[in-house]
Amino acid sequence: MFVILVYDVGEKRVAKVLKTARKYLYWVQNSVLEGDITEANLVKLKAELTNKINKDEDSIIFYHFKSLQYYKRETIGVKKGGQDLVL
Repeated sequence: MFVILVYDVGEKRVAKVLKTARKYLYWVQNSVLEGDITEANLVKLKAELTNKINKDEDSIIFYHFKSLQYYKRETIGVKKGGQDLVL
């Protein structure tokens, strides 16, 4: 499945959340990652992120796409991140 992850977390936790999410998805731009992921890895990612955030202050949103048939991504301006910039 294809997933877009968007997060809004406290400044002290941003680096931890980003590092964890980049193990599974590609960084697109500030606070946004995307990519293909298996159900099993999505469960792992969610568990890892749950341990990194403060549930009373932070927010993580996952957008799930079962098919890319209706998916289109358009960038205006500077292209940041993506599959080209794998660590």
